[in-house]
Amino acid sequence: MLQFIRHYLLSIQFFTRIPVTGRLAAWVGYSPAMLRASAAHLPGVGVVVGAVAAAIFALLQLLLPDTAFTPLVAAVFSTLATVLLTGGFHEDGLADVADGLGGSYRRERALEIMKDSRVGAFGAMALVLVLLCKVALLALLGGVELDANKQPFAFGGWYVCAALWTGHVVSRGLPLVMIRLLPHVGDTATSKSKPLAGQIASSGLLIAFLWCFGSLALASFTLSAINLIVACNFAVAALLVMLRLFRRRLQGFTGDCLGATQQVCEIAFYLGLAVSV
Repeated sequence: MLQFIRHYLLSIQFFTRIPVTGRLAAWVGYSPAMLRASAAHLPGVGVVVGAVAAAIFALLQLLLPDTAFTPLVAAVFSTLATVLLTGGFHEDGLADVADGLGGSYRRERALEIMKDSRVGAFGAMALVLVLLCKVALLALLGGVELDANKQPFAFGGWYVCAALWTGHVVSRGLPLVMIRLLPHVGDTATSKSKPLAGQIASSGLLIAFLWCFGSLALASFTLSAINLIVACNFAVAALLVMLRLFRRRLQGFTGDCLGATQQVCEIAFYLGLAVSV
């Protein structure tokens, strides 16, 4: 259990801007093997990020005037909170992938472009469109009214709060499948995804699955089973599309590919919920 906690805190430290410093950092420790094992707790990072996003959304939904634009404003600020909390870690990967794949059909040139920290036209367009999709879908879900059996409070914002929480968890679990199925093709010596260059162990996938299963089980108190099943199917379909894209264009994955996959799977999860309503 102590090792589990250490790996989880190391994952929080690496994949978010939440400070793990001082005596706590000394207790957690560090090694390349630990950092590699901490990847299994990426869905656990989603628990924290999703909880913060849901809390911001719920608070604004309660404090702001009850108008048609309230869910939209709450969606914007909850999305802003997640970007600040993670440092735009996944969004940066999405922009790099869009620049690389959009900028060249040659594998070597695409990988070279993805290493460039500057954001090009394709990356900028991808970021704008992805953020628009997120905000629009969350605003749509925020206006959903639930029946008496599924709505413990007076406003339908609890639906989108559950969606935010589970969406961040599931979308961080699915990219781990990519690590299992595809080889790492980035420059391992300098890559941001260096700890993820090796294939994830079966035990790591099991830990990630338990994080996802636990969050979905808790979300079932607000969301119906059919809502969750449809949303997860949409997210898995998005993962399959990304797997096929990276296998065909890059013959593997990089850290940027994992970030892009997380973003696409998160949007697909929200879209599946919206469709299931």
